[in-house]
Amino acid sequence: MRKELSSDLVLYFSDLFPARFGQKGMPHRALLGIGGNIGEVKRRFHKLTAIVRHHPRINLLATAPILKNPPFGFLDQPDFFNSVLLVETSFSPKELLLFCFWLEKRFKRRRTFKNAPRTLDVDIIFYDDISIDTKDLQIPHPHWWERESVIIPLQFLEGGR
Repeated sequence: MRKELSSDLVLYFSDLFPARFGQKGMPHRALLGIGGNIGEVKRRFHKLTAIVRHHPRINLLATAPILKNPPFGFLDQPDFFNSVLLVETSFSPKELLLFCFWLEKRFKRRRTFKNAPRTLDVDIIFYDDISIDTKDLQIPHPHWWERESVIIPLQFLEGGR
């Protein structure tokens, strides 16, 4: 099912987006932003959820619908598909970042230039209620509140719409 929010924004709903899953009681909660615009992104998101659901140190709690939205930064590229995943984890923030990089690599992400087209992008938006500002890791994710790709899907995790 799809729902047009505007001429530029479309929500897609499927069996896994949005969905809620059971808790395992891991000590930390994080919100991950996922996105991509190369290839079969929605199919890739379904495969990604399977990996996350079966990993021993991370547990998928909830997903939001998938939002199709225009690119920003570098504009000469296809529209993006984005969503958010609420997870619980035993990973530290740095370990979670490395896990996100591992996921991107597994789905053949190539970092060619800033805001380039990509198969998969996985960002840590929040981790518990902490703030981190290092060269390698910033939590909360910079400018998350300005991005429709985070704000709109996040509304569904918070019980909106």
